[in-house]
Amino acid sequence: MHWFHPFGSVKFDDLCSMPLLTDPGAIRYLFWDQEPLIPHMIDQTLSAFTSNFTGELHIVTSEFNSEMVEHVERTYGFKSHYYFFHGWAVLDWFRGYNRSFLMKPPEHRRITKTFIAPNRIVGGDRQHRLHMLYHIFKSKMTDNWISCPQICRGENIPLTDSIKPLVGVLPDIETVFAQQQLPINFPNETGHPMNSAWLDLFDECADCLLYVATETAATGRRQHLTEKTFKPIVLRMPFVIVGCCGSLEYLRRYGFRTFSTLWDESYDQETNDVQRYQKIAGVLKELDSVSVSEKQRIFNQAQDICQHNYDHFYNGGFEEILWQELTGMIDEF
Repeated sequence: MHWFHPFGSVKFDDLCSMPLLTDPGAIRYLFWDQEPLIPHMIDQTLSAFTSNFTGELHIVTSEFNSEMVEHVERTYGFKSHYYFFHGWAVLDWFRGYNRSFLMKPPEHRRITKTFIAPNRIVGGDRQHRLHMLYHIFKSKMTDNWISCPQICRGENIPLTDSIKPLVGVLPDIETVFAQQQLPINFPNETGHPMNSAWLDLFDECADCLLYVATETAATGRRQHLTEKTFKPIVLRMPFVIVGCCGSLEYLRRYGFRTFSTLWDESYDQETNDVQRYQKIAGVLKELDSVSVSEKQRIFNQAQDICQHNYDHFYNGGFEEILWQELTGMIDEF
């Protein structure tokens, strides 16, 4: 069995193995389930892996219907297995919040803003977040709860450098970002902390009609959702997902409901990544243009769906689906 430590790494140098078998006929299971399969890291890590280990090769991922998984099978000879790692992670990370009083009940919330959009890592493989911030800034949707760093925490480079690769797709992106006073922080927050394993921003979320869940993976053909999508679910909020094509459909596969009766969710089936981000921005702009009273009405209408999702998460329905999926995967071994 092989896995990576610390959490979030996919570097070969961070590989852990148990037991340390040198048998050329060993059956090897590599768990690449915490992070998405990033093209340049696949080739760096798996080239080293196949140079150092022989035997029957298996890879366990949390990517569904993924062209990256197909690349790994085709190029490196792994047999792939799938389970929803982040589904299990969030059941652990977000347990107990349903017994707390940190978030106002939906019936006590007074909606004054359209959305909350946290942005921590925005460079490198997360440049889709810069796409969304571009649309938010250009469409003057800044009277919402938004965060945006001046220096990307993941890449440790200024945003002025991070946006340069996008000029070919968004010719005026440098001008749009230059008009913003960065960094943009939430109240009582500095440094854009990455709090994956717990909830925060309760007061800000309680103001908002919906949560913009800007996922880790949002390009190419694959499904990979993380805790970012589940934060609004446990906060009993509506949401849009800035993710790969079919992210909403993938979430519904696990028994959750989405919001097509309240706004246009056709963006989820747009295969062109750039056009999908633009369509999501169009949904946000349309909702941002309505009155505060209309935002409150839409939020109230969404509560049947929000309550279903909350109950499905906390009352065992989601876990049962995950358990059937996990045991089915193990039966394949």
